Amino acid sequence: MVQDIERQFLTYMAAGNYSAQSVEVYGRVLASLREYFLAREAILDWTTVDGDIVRGWLVERHAAGIQPRTLNRNISALRTFFRYMLLKGLRTSDPMTRVQNMRVGKPLPSFVRESEMNRLFDDIEFPDTPLGRRNRLILLTLYHTGLRVSELTGLEPRHIDLSQREMRVIGKRDKQRIVPFGRELAEALGRFLAAEGKSPDAPLFTRPDGRRMTRGDVYYVVRDSLSLVTTLRKRSPHVLRHSYATALMNHGADLRAVQELLGHESIVTTQIYTHLDFSDLRRIYNAAHPRARQK
Repeated sequence: MVQDIERQFLTYMAAGNYSAQSVEVYGRVLASLREYFLAREAILDWTTVDGDIVRGWLVERHAAGIQPRTLNRNISALRTFFRYMLLKGLRTSDPMTRVQNMRVGKPLPSFVRESEMNRLFDDIEFPDTPLGRRNRLILLTLYHTGLRVSELTGLEPRHIDLSQREMRVIGKRDKQRIVPFGRELAEALGRFLAAEGKSPDAPLFTRPDGRRMTRGDVYYVVRDSLSLVTTLRKRSPHVLRHSYATALMNHGADLRAVQELLGHESIVTTQIYTHLDFSDLRRIYNAAHPRARQK
């Protein structure tokens, strides 16, 4: 009887718009839950399973290492199954009504380590050509300022104050902010502007034909350059933004300050940069724990 209902449901799905792979997955989900509830109460069947049983099964699977995204797909399969039972008059209530999806945490952002960024700027030889100098300056600007790629491509010489070492950036929804930068970038920008002789309202970064660089142009510069120093699969301009924020946090920057520098409206967005690698954890532990310094 228990497995008869499963077979009827899977046949119903196969006759619909569901792929053979989906039908197979749904079958495995039902078999797993069936084994779980029969091992606890042999008198249970699909007509008497309640929400507590389903939640217990989910907890057990999560404890076994099944990821929340997968469990949420399992929940979706069960919702479909119990709706089918209601449709066929096999149940009068839906046990999934009070079963909530599991919260899926956002993955930590990819970032290039400081040692790798130092190698990029200190050890990698960029061609001493207008294109080579431009590409190095793009990387230096992104790492010194954490700009979004759209903010970078929108830069013009009039936005840059070399004496104060700051730039005026036009961010999302045309909001402006002032971003400080270091001496290294100021000197590189000064040399670049002197060599290029750009007018104040000209694009700072251009293609060889003089047109403003696009997001795609910058992406290829960053991707190809980062491949020289890191094995990260993701090597985009946004990764350099993450790298900038991570470096600031690892060197003691206040979260609110990083929020302002990045132009985040909400500090919740900035909190993804509070992740630390193990070397950071070791350093903080050794510096802060009263017993760590004892011999």
